[in-house]
Amino acid sequence: MTTTASLFSARLTLTPKTALAGLLDGAWWPRSRDLAAELPSLVEALEGRFGRITRVVVNPTCWPVVPHKVFVAGHIVHVGWFTEQDSDKLILLSYAVGRCDLLVIPPETEPTAADRLMTAALPGNVRAVGTLMTDEAANGLRIRNARRGEDARETDGGTPATPRRHPVVGARMIPLPWNMRR
Repeated sequence: MTTTASLFSARLTLTPKTALAGLLDGAWWPRSRDLAAELPSLVEALEGRFGRITRVVVNPTCWPVVPHKVFVAGHIVHVGWFTEQDSDKLILLSYAVGRCDLLVIPPETEPTAADRLMTAALPGNVRAVGTLMTDEAANGLRIRNARRGEDARETDGGTPATPRRHPVVGARMIPLPWNMRR
């Protein structure tokens, strides 16, 4: 399994080098949850920009097996884990640049959602990894619900959807002051 996954290039986007500091240096979408198979292509893709990667830190909740060492292009990459680290984040360390933080997009993510997440790691991004993943989950749910509604209207003969009622019957909407509106 290790050899087949390393034949593919890493699905990776990196933030351009700018003066805007952000929380992430890029996003990575692995093809599987086999860390030993996925890391070599990722490390090889990053070594041109970050120098020799010597260590990788992950949260073990998303990886069934966390190897202690992975052999990459003639050298060893040591792998460690912290349960306190965000589960959708991977940290790579190198002597040349220091630290590289990547958003890890789960391999089972739909391609359209993965594309949105790959572009979320922009320069100056100050949203945490958990926030990015939660926002994308909510966005994906809205899109799926909208598609279901469109599909239902199409199978219904094109009749317009009935407007939804307010969930609380008899409730009164109180307008917010102008400075509290979004």
